[in-house]
Amino acid sequence: MTINTETLVSITEANQNFSKVARLVDEHGSAVILKNNVPRYLIMEFAKAEETMVATDADVLSVSRRIIAQNKEAYEVLSR
Repeated sequence: MTINTETLVSITEANQNFSKVARLVDEHGSAVILKNNVPRYLIMEFAKAEETMVATDADVLSVSRRIIAQNKEAYEVLSR
């Protein structure tokens, strides 16, 4: 994941000025909150989060093909 350095906020600053975090999300789509200078939390718009949780048909088909290929022998035995 690529992180925009403009959207990095320390946990202390986010705690004291959450409206700044909300503005960053509105402007850039997300904000990253750092804890001990390490990215710890990702804040994003709710609608965008829902979009990322739904797998596309192509993703599901790709995973299905991989599972079938990995377990080909078992499927052949079951089909008899």
